[in-house]
Amino acid sequence: MLEPNRIMVFTTHVFLFYFLPLFLLVYYNLPNQWRNVWITLASYLFYGWWEPWFASLMLFTTILDFIWGKVISRPGATRMQQKLAVLACVVTNLSFLAFFKYYMFAAETMNEILAAVGAQQFRVLQVVLPIGISFYIFHSLTYILDLYRGDATPAKSFSGFSAFVALFPNLVAGPIIRYKTLADQLQKRDHTVSRFSSGVTIFVVGFAKKILLANPCGQVADAVFNASSPWALDAWIGALAYAFQIYFDFCGYSDMAVGLARMMGFEFLKNFDAPYRSESITEIWRRWHISLSTVLRDYLYFALGGNRKGERRTYFNLVVVMVLGGFWHGAKWNFVLWGAFHGLFLALERWNGKSSFYQSLPRPGRIGITFILMLFSWVLFRADNLTAASDYFRAMFGLSQPGNVSSLLAATIYTPYHLIVLAVCALLVFQPLQAHDWAQSPVTWRRAALVVPLFIFVLLSMFSQASNPFLYFQF
Repeated sequence: MLEPNRIMVFTTHVFLFYFLPLFLLVYYNLPNQWRNVWITLASYLFYGWWEPWFASLMLFTTILDFIWGKVISRPGATRMQQKLAVLACVVTNLSFLAFFKYYMFAAETMNEILAAVGAQQFRVLQVVLPIGISFYIFHSLTYILDLYRGDATPAKSFSGFSAFVALFPNLVAGPIIRYKTLADQLQKRDHTVSRFSSGVTIFVVGFAKKILLANPCGQVADAVFNASSPWALDAWIGALAYAFQIYFDFCGYSDMAVGLARMMGFEFLKNFDAPYRSESITEIWRRWHISLSTVLRDYLYFALGGNRKGERRTYFNLVVVMVLGGFWHGAKWNFVLWGAFHGLFLALERWNGKSSFYQSLPRPGRIGITFILMLFSWVLFRADNLTAASDYFRAMFGLSQPGNVSSLLAATIYTPYHLIVLAVCALLVFQPLQAHDWAQSPVTWRRAALVVPLFIFVLLSMFSQASNPFLYFQF
């Protein structure tokens, strides 16, 4: 179990007042050839702040992946040697991921089966999940696979490759960045006042999304999802609050990661593009967690044959990819069913010409129905287990006997403060302007006059909150 107060997240005073200023001070006073080394050292400090041995695991896999990359790109290497190196890399990395992330799930599932048939159960080893392991393993895997395909050039130095893997802005919760995207930037990148100020701007906007919007929505969602028998209206409000929480939490983190990277001269791709304005589930996955959906498409969907092996195989591939994508989020049947939900809709919409079945409705209707479908999927994502998800769905449709909890929930979910936050969230998610795009334009004194007071206000709000863990740290 993660202990949020011991993790150096972006929304802590340790990061904001000590780590980041010290990092930037040293970074900008180092010669160019030493900056990647400093990035690596600082990133390992950032990552190992909670549990130092996690950094040892990342270092071990990074060294192995760098060596396998050298084998693949070695002049004169045969195709068989390259295949063996890729296989070794994939097996090793996925074995680490499987053990730390899925061992307990597999063992507990096996015990349930043994109990059902009356056999003796075994003791399950308690394994701590290293934060961000899914993300940095994906980074290394995409590097190796791109080398094998000839889509990337090999890392010129270990310091450059280790900086890529450990780069702290996106280390623990993405976005997933491919080596070929940063290869040239790792060798040479621009450091300008304009780029730095743009990075500060988008960082502050992401900071505000997390503290001012995601966290209050999380209070509402937690109160409702933890209630034993909420009323129907309460359940819908709770699902809405969670939809806003997970968006502003993860989009806020992505904005902060982009901003931090830009302060260092790197440019990350956009990870969100107003996803709740989508008119179908297919469109959602072009706008939500873009880096993950792109990786699943390029390295899994295409590897399974994509749409090249007939319609039935295409539908099958879509469902399989999304089920595995759901399972990547966590070792729970909820995530598997969440992935299957999206996979089935993607397959159905593909069968319908990549259009939703409500395509004939006006655009607001298409957006509204897509958003409601997302609410249903977020219930699966948020509930503790399938039984809890089933109970929550029954509550949403008034099919369960509500308990005497409405008055208790009202103290949290129907306060003016939380209702205003929910209303602001609703206005923001359905408008097209995105922080990533807004921050690209030159910083003016007028914008600075907005950003500086906003940062101070968010900072004061941060100190009034108990803890600020990001949701995607658990994935």
